[in-house]
Amino acid sequence: MDNSYRYFKRDISWLSFNYRVLLEAEDESLPVFERIKFLSIYSSNLEEFYEIRVADHRGVILKKKYSDESITEAEEALDAINREVSRQQNEYYRIFSEVMRALDRQNIYLYQTETPLGFHREFIHTYFNEEVFPFLQPVMISKGDIRTFIRDNRLYLVIRMTKKAHKNTSWLVPPEYQYAIMKIPYAKVPRIVELPEHEGKYYMMFIDDIIKANLPEIFPGYAIDSCYSIKISRDADIYIEDETGNLVEKLLKKLKKRKIGALSRFMYDRNMPADFLAFICDTFSISPDDLVLGGRYLNLQDLAKLPNPVGKSLTAPPLTPIRVNYLDETVSVFRVVKKKDVLLHFPYQSFDYLIRFLMEAAFDPKVEEIKITQYRVAENSAVINTLVSGAQNGKKVTVFVELKARFDEEQNLLTAERMKNAGIKIIYSIPGLKVHAKVAVILRKGPKDGKRKRNFAYLSTGNFNEKTARIYSDMALLTSDPALIDDVNRVFSILEGHRENTGFTHLLVAQFNMVPCLLEKIEREITHVKAGKKGRIILKMNGLHDQAMIDALYRASENGVEIELIVRGICCLVPEQPYSQNIRITRLVDMFLEHARVWYFHNDGQEEVYLSSADWMKRNLNRRIETAFPVLDPVNRQEIVDLLDIQLRDNTKACFIDARLRNCFKRDDNPVKTRAQVAIYEYLKRKQETTGETAG
Repeated sequence: MDNSYRYFKRDISWLSFNYRVLLEAEDESLPVFERIKFLSIYSSNLEEFYEIRVADHRGVILKKKYSDESITEAEEALDAINREVSRQQNEYYRIFSEVMRALDRQNIYLYQTETPLGFHREFIHTYFNEEVFPFLQPVMISKGDIRTFIRDNRLYLVIRMTKKAHKNTSWLVPPEYQYAIMKIPYAKVPRIVELPEHEGKYYMMFIDDIIKANLPEIFPGYAIDSCYSIKISRDADIYIEDETGNLVEKLLKKLKKRKIGALSRFMYDRNMPADFLAFICDTFSISPDDLVLGGRYLNLQDLAKLPNPVGKSLTAPPLTPIRVNYLDETVSVFRVVKKKDVLLHFPYQSFDYLIRFLMEAAFDPKVEEIKITQYRVAENSAVINTLVSGAQNGKKVTVFVELKARFDEEQNLLTAERMKNAGIKIIYSIPGLKVHAKVAVILRKGPKDGKRKRNFAYLSTGNFNEKTARIYSDMALLTSDPALIDDVNRVFSILEGHRENTGFTHLLVAQFNMVPCLLEKIEREITHVKAGKKGRIILKMNGLHDQAMIDALYRASENGVEIELIVRGICCLVPEQPYSQNIRITRLVDMFLEHARVWYFHNDGQEEVYLSSADWMKRNLNRRIETAFPVLDPVNRQEIVDLLDIQLRDNTKACFIDARLRNCFKRDDNPVKTRAQVAIYEYLKRKQETTGETAG
């Protein structure tokens, strides 16, 4: 339906978020290795963006089955993306240079364009001959010959040279260029090599430059004209048209082809001469639309591996996970959860409590069955180990494995096979849907006195992944509430193929009642305002893209509902419009990745708070199984409201998003500076120290 509402373009909104990540690298108040970390994260994010989103637009253009309108939209999207990325790349290399100067001030020198000092040249030469040269495979290239395949996300050097002139060669004859391509052997040597320390100063060098410095030894008989870095990004998305039949077999076939997908980006050193670039593009059939300017160094996500010879003084001190006294003092997590719901905050509090919960289920003789979803798990996962233990102890263990979790497909296949071998029942993906819910249920034997048996459930905004739980900010609930557990059981019944019993009491579940209930709650706030009461909504999520939900928020704003959005990534809602005057968008980027989804509705003082696995994206609300669960305990609910308030008070790391999609840092006159993630840690720590709660 046509309306006058505006929406930001999804891809440009995401690029605005990634630019905010880059701005962290510009923050001089951060230790230099924290700034380097954000340079790396920005590059890694952009790589995935090209492998998925840009590749998707390219696919629309290249395949002939789409309408002219769709092709035009894809072309316009790519044009807008390339303009914005080019702008950001200029900013990236400016900030990169600033960070390198900050590194210099710490007596750590990363050689770049300058010639290495004399005391390093012998080391570089020896290192090249002993550690690098045996693994190089240079290939001469020329138009019309069989072309070398350029692999996805690998760093290559392209070299231009001439044969060394014979004595009788006239200087009037123009040189005849020869070209070669050579993959940097990233699996055999580090990207950044530590050189010998000298007079208390530390030196490093990109492996690219070590190779460049020794090119004459690789190409004897040639005079090296120039050498530049290139890389290609390819379509890494996996789309299976028919998900019926043997999905595992189909997925394995697709995984083998991931690295040879269609080209989505050709990135090159901006200093490469135009005629050199033209030769490379012509030889490898690269379209001008695929070109993206880079700098001298590409694949700068590798900065995450930059050696730190000084140590902790150049990094941010880690926040030690807070211990929860009443859980530490008990021998049984179940005993605590029987008495009350337990709300956990990762990484502020330890993820060990989930492992203890699952381990107790694996060994408790009263436990009959364990059911859990798997979307992304850590390598050598402690979570998987507890499930294997449960199966070995005679429990019936069922794991729903989402094979289509992007970039984790192979890991999920491996862990599924291991669990299957341990006797665990594995349920694979639902055709046409992704299961993104993060839930588990523990079913126990009923007591002999006929009382209702006490089962347990775990519901979370984040994955069962102890690795990401150290850097992703998420919330989780341990509960024995019978109504919540009945709802979780209904979710697993759906995953097992039974869709008839979907009368959820508390849970909101995408594909069933989530969207209607959310629209109803937004409409309820409008009704309260029309009755002269207060209407307020706070929505924290990673992405807001679904147009129907945005329209509902616009209508609520037009009717006077106060709306606070805390959206880390994509946000297609446009603020500062006549219909969005009551909506404010806050973006938080800091040391932890804001990952929790929290939905607050004032409800005329009868506050409702939901935690969820779902963003308000089209895919989450329409093509996934997601869950949102209410926080029923008033103490836990108030705790979450307090944390939302802290985030909205942030005047250090928070940005407002304006009508031009700019990240406008929130600066106010308040002498008290609030950095939300640090303040949340102190809040939880202080609450733990002052409540004096015990296990009982």
